[in-house]
Amino acid sequence: MSGSNELEGKVAIVTGAGRNIGRAIALALADGGASILVNARSNRAEADAVAREIEAAGHKAVVHIGDVADAGQVQAMVDRAVSHFGRLDILVNNAALRREKPFAEMSYAEWREVMNVTLDGAFHCVKACLPHLKKSGAGTIVNIGGLSAHTGARDRAHVVTAKAGIVGFTRALAHDLASDGITVNCVVPGLIGTPRPKNTPEPAHHLIHQTITGERGRPEDVAAAVRFLCGPAARYINGQAIHSNGGAYLGA
Repeated sequence: MSGSNELEGKVAIVTGAGRNIGRAIALALADGGASILVNARSNRAEADAVAREIEAAGHKAVVHIGDVADAGQVQAMVDRAVSHFGRLDILVNNAALRREKPFAEMSYAEWREVMNVTLDGAFHCVKACLPHLKKSGAGTIVNIGGLSAHTGARDRAHVVTAKAGIVGFTRALAHDLASDGITVNCVVPGLIGTPRPKNTPEPAHHLIHQTITGERGRPEDVAAAVRFLCGPAARYINGQAIHSNGGAYLGA
């Protein structure tokens, strides 16, 4: 799809876009012609680097640092996108926390931290974006799910619950927003090879799953699915959880 301009004239917000899957999504949507607001919670250097990549390829980008768990910061992010680009057509809810801890040792504060970013953050973003997405005429919301929400996993009760909630949120919004011409879908990555902070082990649940090919996916594989769902050819796809996992999970 590279080289086509199916998203020309569109404006997208991608949360958690400073690295890995979020970065790949921002670059893919820009390659389709969209102007991108690159969001990161705190790492401006990473977000600025993504914006520079987009601009170097001849596309438009602006950076906004803000925590999606804070409704006020989310509203400021949306206002920034609309004031800078004049409109908003696409929201990609990618920001999330992926912690691991046995449930018996998990505090309520640790539980809430994950919910606040992954699930409440998606709520705040949709609420703030909704008036502008309605004006688009072809608004699109893509939520990023997680493999463990479908398979379960040890030491991830908070993450599994939040990501399962994202799937439910997707299906509910698809019903609520269809009359406004807004599609809502979920892309579920699985076994994607991404750089991890030093001394951070690979998630434990990755070790019990295998892809059909035996290879891990790339962030670009997830981004390609998101880009398709944001384009005109996907307007009849709504309320779906679409898996990008190399066959590691074969289910609805």
